[in-house]
Amino acid sequence: MTSVRSAPDPEGARPTMPHSPGLAVAVVARRLGVAPATLRTWDRRYGLGPSEHRAGSHRRYTDDDVARLFIMRRLTLEGVAPADAARNALTADGDELAAHRGTNATLEPADAVVDAEDLVDDEPADDEEPVGTVPHGGAARPFLRAVPGGEKRGPSAPRIGGLRDARPVTVSDVVDAAIAYDQRTCDRLLRIPAGVDPAEWWSDLVEPALDRLAERTVLATSGEVPEVVLANATLGALREYTQAREDAIVAAGGPPRNHPSRMRRIVLVFAAPDEPLPLAAHALAAALGAHGAMARIVTGPANVHRTLELVTMVRPAAVAMVTTQARPDLGIVHATFEANPGLPVFVGLPSDDVAADLPLAPTVHRVRSFPGLLHELLAVVR
Repeated sequence: MTSVRSAPDPEGARPTMPHSPGLAVAVVARRLGVAPATLRTWDRRYGLGPSEHRAGSHRRYTDDDVARLFIMRRLTLEGVAPADAARNALTADGDELAAHRGTNATLEPADAVVDAEDLVDDEPADDEEPVGTVPHGGAARPFLRAVPGGEKRGPSAPRIGGLRDARPVTVSDVVDAAIAYDQRTCDRLLRIPAGVDPAEWWSDLVEPALDRLAERTVLATSGEVPEVVLANATLGALREYTQAREDAIVAAGGPPRNHPSRMRRIVLVFAAPDEPLPLAAHALAAALGAHGAMARIVTGPANVHRTLELVTMVRPAAVAMVTTQARPDLGIVHATFEANPGLPVFVGLPSDDVAADLPLAPTVHRVRSFPGLLHELLAVVR
């Protein structure tokens, strides 16, 4: 039998040993703090997938594969567009990969640890997109777990740290409940567990569900709107999460939400005019609150005159506008900048269609992603 040697990397990176078992998608997802569905999306769209394959088994991630994913994750959190972040990750040289391989080893030392998700098929169908797992060994980073009582597929899962690893809630679960106009189920699926970051919940579950619904054509009867079912469940979950957090602050001896001491470094969050469902603004405010920042959402008509009145009255530390529209009206942004040139203004624009129309100033920032927008705002208010 002819033996095969792994060729050394021409850039000087550590060669992948042929006997290394590689890492399953669930393990890599836990290390990066993303959903397994996110890794599969990065694989399909950008080619950032596992490169090791053995006959009769699933593909596995090598050390270099994981290092590239760490680069991708870091850049997207900094607000870099996913396509640009992937391009940088794929072209990273040996020294950069070696630096991130060192990071890998500090996150979770044991590659041989058997995780519950390694015991089941880690390549689900395309329409099943798990958005999180039960944390292994009480990991510090929170993950979205399945809501207790939900439908469970496959064999009984083993216990991990005294918890039963139920099937994670998927985007398909939420979309199916919305299309069936099952408000109770949708409410249950979208409830935010204690300790889960609303930003991760929004990016991994709610936003993809909204995108999926936007692609579906449904024959409905009077009074049935799937998007409204999902919007009601989303707002209810955010309201319940925010109230529980405020109750905990007061119970611990802290000031109530409207106390002057908590209003000094506030962020005013606007939705773009004519935004059909300003859910992203509510998710952003909840995510800011989860990180100790105070935010208020401007609801109702927000024309230029009222916007300037609010900014003058509140004196915010920053202003943010969030939109899902390709070509939103930027009148609020221009008016705020012209009246308050020193006030940081952040605009979450998913499309490049009107990016050139933003005021060209160091205090006006365009951010492409929700995590990037949250990161930039926290850097200002802290």
